[in-house]
Amino acid sequence: MRHLKRTAKLGRTSEHRNAMLANLVCSLIEHKRVTTTLAKAKAARSVAEKMVTLGKKGTLHHRRLAASRLHQEDAARILFKEIAPAFKDRRSGYTRIIKLEQRQGDAAQRAILEWVDTIITAPEPAPAAEAKPEEKK
Repeated sequence: MRHLKRTAKLGRTSEHRNAMLANLVCSLIEHKRVTTTLAKAKAARSVAEKMVTLGKKGTLHHRRLAASRLHQEDAARILFKEIAPAFKDRRSGYTRIIKLEQRQGDAAQRAILEWVDTIITAPEPAPAAEAKPEEKK
């Protein structure tokens, strides 16, 4: 019987699954939004929310726990300095999953995993540098 066993195995070994979810959460921390399959988004959501909870506690012990789970010091630094303080008044529900259309190749359901309170704007294109003609002497 599978009672109380809710780990999504995702067709991978436990080491591969943990590494994949850590990389997915690190990408979410760095880019504020990731597009992946629905099953991976649902699995990564619990990891991401646990990392924010560690970030809100903010002690050295919790920082080390987050760094050991994420395997990237830069992502842990961004988590503790930017993301966790933004959610200090929120008790839970730090992420949202938006369903997208199916993927063309294998018809997998795709989804966007993003932070709830962050407002993402499209980057504005840089103005083209106008070349000034040089005067000849």
